[in-house]
Amino acid sequence: MLIGKVSRFVGRVRSCVVIPLARVFTSSNMAKSKFEYVRNFETDDTCLRNCYIVVRLDGRNFHRFAEQHQFTKPNDNRALGLMSRSAHSVMEELEDIAIAYGQSDEFSFVFKRSSTWFKRRASKLMTHVASQFSSSYVFYWKEFFGDQPILYPPSFDGRVILYPSNRNLRDYLSWRQADCHINNLYNTVFWTLVQRAGLTTAQAEDRLKGTLAADKNEILFSEFDINYNNESALHRKGTTLIWEKRNETVTKRMKPPDEEEKHVPVIRSRRRVQAYHCDIIGDQFWEEHPDILEDDNC
Repeated sequence: MLIGKVSRFVGRVRSCVVIPLARVFTSSNMAKSKFEYVRNFETDDTCLRNCYIVVRLDGRNFHRFAEQHQFTKPNDNRALGLMSRSAHSVMEELEDIAIAYGQSDEFSFVFKRSSTWFKRRASKLMTHVASQFSSSYVFYWKEFFGDQPILYPPSFDGRVILYPSNRNLRDYLSWRQADCHINNLYNTVFWTLVQRAGLTTAQAEDRLKGTLAADKNEILFSEFDINYNNESALHRKGTTLIWEKRNETVTKRMKPPDEEEKHVPVIRSRRRVQAYHCDIIGDQFWEEHPDILEDDNC
């Protein structure tokens, strides 16, 4: 009897030992090899803590791209809408982006200073933003340009900048919006001279050489009866994207005890990306949206 019990016990032990211990590997030591030393060549590009991370994208050689695709001058609302839609896609993918600002063929994305996405690695953040934006630009092309084909892939270069304070970040965004105003005023006058006055591009450029903003406004008003301040805010101010909570009503099916199932309206709050075409240089915008910036004392 004792021999039978021992043999059954040994049999059970043998049936449990399916894989020899020497063949048990973990995911960590499976990746190790004599070639792994090459990882030491990687550069540490972790962004400093407590700083806003700004990823700015610019269209590469977009003057040619605009000409090839016959963009309307001085502003093509289809192209601007596509830029905003692509930026919208980036924000939905990377929810730690607190605010984004765009004009012409550029967009800046501001990550929260407390963000830990991709361990704050600059290369990861920049490449993810650039790839998401570029692919979205192609994906949503038909939504804005209809049957007009896209002739070749657009490309965008990117850079990463850190800003340690709210003042620094606001000054950066103010700089980009001031750039929008300066460029759009020039382009508006330039193309008005070409399209309505019949000047060549060289003649229009010569006419505007050395002029100030007041001079350009005077040309528009006195010669073409155009008040620049009445031009589209989208063109003058660019596009600002932020997260906002909005209430929406949805219908849910509910079955109360001892009652028939019925449809009941339910109000819920959801975060959505909202676009603004307004001044972000002054204080009003920031006072109306105090949740964008984080406390400098943190």
